[in-house]
Amino acid sequence: MTSGSLSRYEPVEPPEPRGARTEVSERSRGVALGLAIVGGLFGVHRFYAGRIQSGIWMCVTFGGMGIWYVCDIIVVAAGDFRDGDGRRVARWEVSDAVRDAVTGPSASQRRVSDLEDRLLGLESQVGELAERLDFAERLLAQARERGSLPKA
Repeated sequence: MTSGSLSRYEPVEPPEPRGARTEVSERSRGVALGLAIVGGLFGVHRFYAGRIQSGIWMCVTFGGMGIWYVCDIIVVAAGDFRDGDGRRVARWEVSDAVRDAVTGPSASQRRVSDLEDRLLGLESQVGELAERLDFAERLLAQARERGSLPKA
């Protein structure tokens, strides 16, 4: 058969199973669930997930008169909710960037920043010492020119 249609003898690639997409959003499912419970009637969890248009519709319809609100809570809790890029919001933990913004830097990050501060302090002290040494050398050179110091 040359017409471009498949014959019943040619192998056909099976369609991708529904759960085969492994792309997972960096957004937290726990945060999305909390926002869905507290502000779900206004679509707050949809704004968080990057689904702005449906968030606006949810806000206008008060969560589809509560039906859309309840469905979204179930979908988010089950882990099938998708963000604006089509990735599943499945992680319970909060991403590192959000955690740092809320709780502040971790202990290792604080140590690194302390070491950087100390290094900057040492750098300024070395610069100051270099200026003092240069000044002392100029004074000695002037004293030698006047002849008040014996030549070595």
